[in-house]
Formats: sequence, C-alpha cells, structure tokens
Amino acid sequence: MPAHIWLAVGLLTASLPLLVWAVFSRPTPARLKALVNLRRGVQAPDDPDHPAAADQGGAVRRSLALRLVPAGMLRQLDRLAARAGRPAAWPLERLVSAKIMLGLGAAVLGVLCTVSTGRTGAGALAAAVTVIAFLVPELLLYSRGQKRRETIALELADTLDQMTIAVEAGLGFESAMAQAGRNGNGPLAEELVRTLQDIEMGRSRRQAYESLASRTDVDDLGRFTRAVIQADAHGISIANVLRTQAAEMRIKRRQRAEEKAMQIPVKVVFPLLLCILPVLFIVLLAPAAMDVARAFS
Repeated sequence: MPAHIWLAVGLLTASLPLLVWAVFSRPTPARLKALVNLRRGVQAPDDPDHPAAADQGGAVRRSLALRLVPAGMLRQLDRLAARAGRPAAWPLERLVSAKIMLGLGAAVLGVLCTVSTGRTGAGALAAAVTVIAFLVPELLLYSRGQKRRETIALELADTLDQMTIAVEAGLGFESAMAQAGRNGNGPLAEELVRTLQDIEMGRSRRQAYESLASRTDVDDLGRFTRAVIQADAHGISIANVLRTQAAEMRIKRRQRAEEKAMQIPVKVVFPLLLCILPVLFIVLLAPAAMDVARAFS
C-alpha cells in the first residue's frame, strides 16, 4: 500500500478520539446555567424568541466548539473580533465553529483528493489548503479590522472638531462626546457611545479611555486618549486639548493624503510594464516582424 494512503489512514485514526470526546463530553449543569444567565436579556425566559429558551443544544454545541480551540487562539480571535467591531452576526462561538468546520472540510477533501490522485505533492497541497481554510475567519476579521481602523482615522479629525465646538459652546467633555456619538453613524461614533456606557457602568474615565484605545488600535486615537487622560489628571482645559488635537489630526490627514498621492507613480509602474507596454510593442512591432519574416522566407 502506498505511503500516502497509510498517512491518510493514520490521520483519520488519530482524529477519532478527539471526535468521540467532542461528541460525548458535555458541560456540567452549573456551567450551562451560568451560560444561560449570561445570555439572558430583557425578554422573559419563557419567550419563544429568547435565545436561551429557544435552544439549549445550541449552547452545548458552542461550548464544545470553544473546547476544541486552544486558549491562545481564542484570545487572538477575540482580539481580532474586537478590532473588527464585534459583528453581531458573528459572535466568538460562531467564529470558532466556522474555523473547525472549514478546517475539517478542507482536511477531508484533501485526504480524498490525495487518495484518488495518488501523487505525493497532493498531500502537501492539501495540508496547505487545510491550514488556509482553518485561518479564513482570522483573515476576514483582520481585513475588516483594517478597514475599520482606516475609517476611524479618517473620521477622527471631523469628530474632534464637533467636540471642540460643543465644549466651547458650554458642554462638558462627556456631553460633547455623547453629542458626537449621536450625530455620527460610523465606527468612531459607536466606540464613543461604548466608552460612555463603560463610564456609566462604573468604570473610571482612565480605564474607559484606555479600553477605547486598545479596542480600536488606532495610533491617532491612542494619542488623543492619552492627552485627555493627562489633561484630566493635571487639570488642563479640555477645550485647548481638543483644539490642538483637532488641528494635529487635520495636518496628519493631509500628510497621509499627500503620501498616498506620491505613491501613485510608483504603483503605476508595474501595471505599465506588465500590461500596457507588452501590448503596445506587439501592436507596433508585429507588422514589421511579419514583413521581415516574409522577406527572408
């Protein structure tokens, strides 16, 4: 029997104990009750639309999915989900389940393709495809987080201008933040509202602002929050801090735009060399080459 078939059989045999443990291992009743309490909302428990009353088997499946992924990977996935804005349709349990399903599906297809083709290189390709499929949720969250960071960086200067006007008109800093959160409709407005909710829940202003900077992972917003924390600690006028930060953000936004504009000629070189110039040479030189070939023939 070829070596790759033995390898496929060995992988399937090694995965059987993990599959049996995942199916028959169930969380304790106390843990299930705690999960239901944590997910309980304002609806009554007997409400059929309530997620806790609708399906306890779903909680079991989510708990099993969380057990199959290491703690470090869970922390990394949770960090990426936080930077992506924690999409409501993709909670952490669903992301973990998607990772497991994609990885297992790609592994099974890879084993079948390797066994059917009988080529040694197919096993390495199947392993690479399995790893990529297992990392698809991280890649999607990272892409969404990058777009969200860019959007926050673009919105920051205008939001600081609105807050500066509100503070100079007589509002407090938190009232100005709430006003900017109500008037905005982007990710920065959502983060400002989340920060105010953290303060209302009893967290200190310093902790709420540091959490805002860590969630968004935007350098400009991090510098702004540090400036606000220092102003709050030393009693500096918040209006002056907002005015200075808004002017600095506008300058940085203009500098980033100029930097991207200067990068355009460099980025155009590669499409020009690979796509436009070869076609141009073919159009211009092909008739002459045909004439030369016809003359010597």
